[in-house]
Amino acid sequence: MKLLHIDSSILGANSASRELGAAWVGNWRRQHPQGAVKHLDLVRDPLAHLTGEIFSARATPEAERDGALARDVAADHSAINDFLAADVVVIGAPMYNFSIPSQLKAWIDRIVVAGKTFRYGANGPEGLAKGKKAVVIISRGGIYSAGPAAALDFQENYLRGVLGFIGITDIEVIRAEGLAMGAEKRAAVMAQAQRAIADELLEAA
Repeated sequence: MKLLHIDSSILGANSASRELGAAWVGNWRRQHPQGAVKHLDLVRDPLAHLTGEIFSARATPEAERDGALARDVAADHSAINDFLAADVVVIGAPMYNFSIPSQLKAWIDRIVVAGKTFRYGANGPEGLAKGKKAVVIISRGGIYSAGPAAALDFQENYLRGVLGFIGITDIEVIRAEGLAMGAEKRAAVMAQAQRAIADELLEAA
């Protein structure tokens, strides 16, 4: 079993999504002691945002790429290969301005690739990344799962949509919201999320 763990929060040790993602992965390691984990920190080691040159170079002979472009294409290939090799993908996804971090969007643009993770057929698009499990760690300062702000959730809805588009139907969402609504509220929300992760370990044991 192989697990790919993605972090995209800019807050380092103060990040709720990083803390909860690490807890989930730690539980997975205990369940799968022989499993392999690869961690990608998209803030520490960001991918360049997709450009026309990188997109075109996917089909360009290696000898025709200059040094900078060759490095970008190598990163492009590495991102898709790591994703395709994983049985489980854990995505730490904080909400920034109602959506996801640009670092995470840059990674998504590298894995949603025609012919690799989806294709168009006679009946429309078909996801090719079937059989994987995705765990999405959602963190946000306000409440967006219900109430008047729900219409501004372009984070969870987008991630569910793009993962479904490439064929992933086994999607687990761990949501920590209301984190900016006072220290007491944050502590309670984080404790609840940690309990949910621990309970999952007990159920799987």
